[in-house]
Amino acid sequence: MICPHCHHNGSRVVDSRPSEDGTFIRRRRECVHCGFRFTTFERYEETPLLVIKKDGTRQEFSRQKILNGLVRSAEKRPVSMEKLTDIAANVEAKVRRLGENEVSSQVIGEFVMNELQEVDQIAYIRFASVYRQFKDVDAFMNELESLVGKHHPGQASHD
Repeated sequence: MICPHCHHNGSRVVDSRPSEDGTFIRRRRECVHCGFRFTTFERYEETPLLVIKKDGTRQEFSRQKILNGLVRSAEKRPVSMEKLTDIAANVEAKVRRLGENEVSSQVIGEFVMNELQEVDQIAYIRFASVYRQFKDVDAFMNELESLVGKHHPGQASHD
């Protein structure tokens, strides 16, 4: 670290303390050349994450956009805002664990649906109907039958 006083490129850390919310570390440093003490703040840098939309365009990943979709799908359902926020955070963590700078909206949608399916089936179907853009009633019924089959494995199909 360059000393702000003498511009020598060398300092040592005298004291380190994390912020209360844990988002940065405050460091007291001392220049090894002139002894001047100064403070620096260290934060982690998240790499930007781009979402590749169905039409091929790209936009920056937004946890808020996921949360908005979850809120709409769970409207008038017994799902707490805390649970929806947790789902959005879990999805973001899964996406970031992929280690890619770009991820398709389809992958994100599948992560959301996998999380939501375990929380509320009606909210899941609502989200799926928008996400999968069902073309007709048959496509919708296939999704419902798939959902029912997962929760009642021994049940016969209605074909």
